[in-house]
Amino acid sequence: MVFFAFAGNVLVICIILKYKKMRTKINLFLLNLSFADLIMVTFNAMFNFVYMLNSHWPFGDVYCTFSNFIANFSIGLSVFTITATSVDRYIVVVYPLKARTSKKTSAIVILVIWLLSALLAIPTLIFSTTFTFEYSEGEKRTLCTLQWPDGLSGASTYDYIYQVIFFVLTYAIPMTSMTITYTVMARALWSNRMVGELNEGQREAVRSKQKVVLMLITVTVIFGVCWLPYHLYFLYIFHNLELSAEPWVQHFFLGFYWLAMSNSTLNPLIYALLNKRSVNVVCKSQFEFLIF
Repeated sequence: MVFFAFAGNVLVICIILKYKKMRTKINLFLLNLSFADLIMVTFNAMFNFVYMLNSHWPFGDVYCTFSNFIANFSIGLSVFTITATSVDRYIVVVYPLKARTSKKTSAIVILVIWLLSALLAIPTLIFSTTFTFEYSEGEKRTLCTLQWPDGLSGASTYDYIYQVIFFVLTYAIPMTSMTITYTVMARALWSNRMVGELNEGQREAVRSKQKVVLMLITVTVIFGVCWLPYHLYFLYIFHNLELSAEPWVQHFFLGFYWLAMSNSTLNPLIYALLNKRSVNVVCKSQFEFLIF
């Protein structure tokens, strides 16, 4: 999964950066989303896999802090990007006569998204820590976790409040906003009355918008499905802390974590399957590689 996520997102980034015709405003947001996915799989997923596999963190205190920061930072980066994309498409579809935002404005929005994501992840920089304990006779293990003022992650009220805020800002509000915007856009684009009043050129423009919106709706739905169990696990386990000691719970958590990480693998596939221009450019880049 990590291999395909890494390869897929690197390919998306290279294509958008290499081909000028791919540097559209919408693709700037997709580029940012690919960066978020690439950051997650490169600097967090594999290290966490080793950690979960052995129940031991061998990468040191500094990287523990960095890994925890990257996890929350990349989540914010992803969800804020797809939310901003939905707002941008909403303006284009619902208010077609309104002046469109420029690429420069989109770049500023992306910069703000990076700053907000970093700000949201700051608690992980402050409270991340490692501690070593004796697991069995002659064997020691190191944990990478958050040490809040009132206790460790999972048993801390501060941690629970942070998880609630994180869930609201990176899931509840964005998913509600995107549900509303895409519902309004779908009604506008798939209205039989509107399509009947257009000439052929306008119908083609509408069909083009429909394809883009369909792709973005798919990205949003996949994100929502992949990340919901992960968020709910941390909120639920605080109220049933004794449940975390059950041996089968770890398997559920690993499943939820795998599902969340799989989102980074699925996004490049969605771009390829639902974006005809991307498919054409990918085929061209592969042909150029073979000729070279």
